Amino acid sequence: MVKELRDKTNAGMMDCKKALQENDGDMEKAVDFLRQKGLAVAAKRADRATSEGIIETYIHAGGKLGAMVEVGCETDFVAKTDAFVSFAKDIAMHVAAANPIGLSREEIPAEVLEREKAIYVQQALDSGKPENIVEKIVAGKMDKYYGEICLLEQKFVKDPDLSIQDMINEIVAAMGENITIKRFARFAVGA
Repeated sequence: MVKELRDKTNAGMMDCKKALQENDGDMEKAVDFLRQKGLAVAAKRADRATSEGIIETYIHAGGKLGAMVEVGCETDFVAKTDAFVSFAKDIAMHVAAANPIGLSREEIPAEVLEREKAIYVQQALDSGKPENIVEKIVAGKMDKYYGEICLLEQKFVKDPDLSIQDMINEIVAAMGENITIKRFARFAVGA
């Protein structure tokens, strides 16, 4: 069971053993336990500098679509590990597939947000909703919109149960270092 949990989560052997012991051998609860532990580790490491890392690319079959990402970590040692390189490749592939506009909410241009918000307000008013409810509807739709255009909030294309931020938290917990996506670019022929 420990090996199965380790294969599922990439967590350390002793962490997997402890998670199974604390959750009476329940695999799903153990996975949740390890994810919560990963969040705590990620939060502790969030303020550490990520001056090392790699640049990874993904070119889709046919060579008409590609992406490049810079993923940072604290040490050159971690940057060279297979797990870190695989993570960077997954992020590059995700960027090519999902076409995010920005890394986080703060990076989305204000004019894009204002245009989208105006559309949502008009839709709500046209459907006859009262003014006091329109604001709540628009806030909910804007949150959903952020989830579609912000890389860190997007659902990972290979596993829709995980957001990109969840993936970062998991690799931070596994590697024991702060890991950040610094920047990305997506290229498409003719775009």
